[in-house]
Amino acid sequence: MTLYEEILALIEVKDVVGLKNLLATTEELEFLDAFYDLSDEAQVITFRLLTKSKALSIFEELDTDEQQNLLRSFTGARAIELINEMAPDDRVKLLDEMPAGVAQKLIVSLSKDERAVTNSLMGYKPETAGRIMTPEYISLRKNMTAAQALEKVRKQAKDKETIYTLFVTDDRKKLEGVLALKELIVADVDSKIEDIMSKKPISVFTDTDQEEVARTLQELDILAIPVVDREELLVGIVTIDDAVDILEEEATEDILDQAGLADITGNESDRSEVLIKGNLWQIWKVRMPFLLATMIIGLLIGFVVGGFEDILEATAAAMFMPLVMGMGGNVGTQSSTVFARGVVLGHIQIRHFFKHFMKEIWIGFSIGAIVGILSGVVAAIWIDVGLGIALALAMIITMTIAALLGFLVPYILIKLNVDQAAGSAPIITTLKDLVALVIYFVCVSLFLGLM
Repeated sequence: MTLYEEILALIEVKDVVGLKNLLATTEELEFLDAFYDLSDEAQVITFRLLTKSKALSIFEELDTDEQQNLLRSFTGARAIELINEMAPDDRVKLLDEMPAGVAQKLIVSLSKDERAVTNSLMGYKPETAGRIMTPEYISLRKNMTAAQALEKVRKQAKDKETIYTLFVTDDRKKLEGVLALKELIVADVDSKIEDIMSKKPISVFTDTDQEEVARTLQELDILAIPVVDREELLVGIVTIDDAVDILEEEATEDILDQAGLADITGNESDRSEVLIKGNLWQIWKVRMPFLLATMIIGLLIGFVVGGFEDILEATAAAMFMPLVMGMGGNVGTQSSTVFARGVVLGHIQIRHFFKHFMKEIWIGFSIGAIVGILSGVVAAIWIDVGLGIALALAMIITMTIAALLGFLVPYILIKLNVDQAAGSAPIITTLKDLVALVIYFVCVSLFLGLM
């Protein structure tokens, strides 16, 4: 059994002791892989059974959304405990993503020292070294001996984010050098730190852009880089794990920007907030225009049906109207969903829209051909060969056009800077219904000789 299956099995039989023992012997990375696949309820259960140290370590590795979900499920005391024990830079990143009121309550609940550190970090501009740095580093004095320095490292190691890179400062905390833990360990115990440290270390300022900081870490191939203020006083460090996260985020933003989607994602977020949290008038302004437009198209559909009234009375064509309209609607919905998800995830690039568009038309045609021929055969055997041919041809054309509309309509709305989330579905549905009925009636008229 996989760890995921073992966890579910133990939860199912309510074996709390067995689950706690299992989690105690599970590696953190293995647990994280299983954790993301668990339901919200199972996540809460397993997380509460972790040891305190393992829970904190894993919590800091989770995505911000997952962290917030867990915090909502805890008691106030447990949430405060977790926030209080997080590394300051990770804490600031989480608080940045939380509603302002909730974040402020959590900041107030921190211990005096942790609150001071958090407020200090949050005072720097977003996406700068000051905002992502951590003050949890080990600093040494240059007049220390290697033995004294090692003793300090032993005492402080448990509470610091990294001990592999050590920083040397003077009495004012001005940065004077940097020292690798390995160099300290192999040095003579009576050696002075100033004799074994690297002088004039590369550092960044608190207002240096976070991407520049991350790239500097990457290019120098070092584990941590010191952050100094304008007086060159050491105020924090940025570690390589933070740099990796930043480079991933920046790469994603660059991809969206190159695809012409950076503004789209921001607009979509704003529109989503209006549709969910806005007042009635704001929601009406977004949704009503599309519904009124589709109402007019719906009236046209009524006129189309009325114009082919003789065909409906003379044949069994009415039996298959729901099939033609329904299958077209299904394909249109699938296509619009594929487009929306592809745009958000960056799999569909707007500047290469035509390539994706032509592929989707081919997919719609191929699906329509399979479903249309099968439906046509049934209609031919059951009712009439002419009606079967008309039905098959109508479904092929309708499903191809539905796939076309599923991509084209949201694309046009995005280009017009109109809310495609509220407008795509009603426009696609009503246009598809109108086109489907016209095509179906024309095919029936042609193959049954009723025109």
